Amino acid sequence: MIALDLPSKQHDESRQGEALILEKKSKKDGNERKLYIESYGCAMNFSDSEIVASILSEDGFSTTSEYEEADVIFINTCSIRENAETRVRNRLKQFKAIKRQNKDLVIGVLGCMAERLKSKFLEEEKLVDVVVGPDAYRDLPNLIAQVNSGQKAINVLLSREETYADVSPVRLNSNGISAFISIMRGCDNMCSFCVVPFTRGRERSRDAYSIVKEAEDLRDAGYKEITLLGQNVDSYNWSPENSSAKINFANLLEMVAHVSPDMRVRFSTSHPKDITDEVLETIAKHENICKHIHLPVQSGNSRVLDLMNRTYTREWYLNRIDAIRRIIPTCSISTDIISGFCSETEEDHQETLSMMDLVKYEFAYMYSYSERPGTPAAKKLDDDIPEEGKQRRLREIIALQQEHSFYRAQKRVGKTEKVLIESLSKKSKSDFCGRSDHNHMVIFPVLEGYKPGDYVNVLIERTTTATLIGYIVS
Repeated sequence: MIALDLPSKQHDESRQGEALILEKKSKKDGNERKLYIESYGCAMNFSDSEIVASILSEDGFSTTSEYEEADVIFINTCSIRENAETRVRNRLKQFKAIKRQNKDLVIGVLGCMAERLKSKFLEEEKLVDVVVGPDAYRDLPNLIAQVNSGQKAINVLLSREETYADVSPVRLNSNGISAFISIMRGCDNMCSFCVVPFTRGRERSRDAYSIVKEAEDLRDAGYKEITLLGQNVDSYNWSPENSSAKINFANLLEMVAHVSPDMRVRFSTSHPKDITDEVLETIAKHENICKHIHLPVQSGNSRVLDLMNRTYTREWYLNRIDAIRRIIPTCSISTDIISGFCSETEEDHQETLSMMDLVKYEFAYMYSYSERPGTPAAKKLDDDIPEEGKQRRLREIIALQQEHSFYRAQKRVGKTEKVLIESLSKKSKSDFCGRSDHNHMVIFPVLEGYKPGDYVNVLIERTTTATLIGYIVS
């Protein structure tokens, strides 16, 4: 499971409906058509939208931030949680209303939700004209032409080979400072609560040299930070054709780190069963690999972890935490936690709280369990925890995490953090904001001579639960 805005984790469904704006003009200036895309859910969806924009720019499309002027509207969707599907369905109804005035408007659904709800969207609810799964984006020009000829269009076929390695993403809504690079697609983990293996297919790793080339292109364009994306980056494993040599994630991290010492490298998401000491040692070795790891725990109880098919125990997870603390003593750690999974007892819940007390995560994404149709849990396990109980446990998890986030933030007071300036603060034009190496958001006064894209040293004076506040020092 990947996500957006971890305080950089790259998975936050709250970032709903962000319009992706393409500055680049179509090559076919004489017959330009307008594309409008909204992306929901995880970082992978936002990255995929950049691939879609690139493919369609070659077919005569430029993108617009105004859906009223679009010829084609796509929603790139997430199926991780039920409320994401509800928001998407409501948004499609809004777009369908626009189509009553513009009969030629093409409306489509891309991504994870497309495969799972194709029949409902196309035939039952008649909300869309085209449905396209995450491995079929190259077919979009043909599918749009099919719709323009008066037919509905669908392609949700999954692939064991497609990685879009040769597609140069168009950086949408880019600040010119930070960018995503997809290093792999699909997932083989089969967590019982998760739809991703069924909507994104089997795991396959992208050509390592194409990843390095993309990082080099971003460096040359002036970018200062990249985030390597995969459902489980630690299982990255690629071999050059006709070679027995293998490049694992530790090797790839080192290759990318060497692209430029002035370009930060982040990654998401790690899996506790796969993160190795070799990866941790590589992070410790390179100053420009950020000292932050997102390591989803989901539950602190081994029995529940087994039901979730997470393939590790409480003891194994704590072993990996100990390894991180030993090899990268300054590393920040964030996580995902699910409350109220099938058959979770009060004692199991208390073990999750005790896990949180042991680790004291900097950040966490916390959810109550939401049964997803088609998953192993939905087929084999009873969703037997009352909603009231799920929500009460979730509130306890959130309250404890707020304590831990504040505790970790307070540890930064009096220290100097290296911060990459991202932009002016949303709350005050007299302040900059940016992220520290450890992925904390940092706010500090604007100082003449500095601009977004610069690294600065910020002395931390005080904090909130989620934000460090300070000033630039030499």
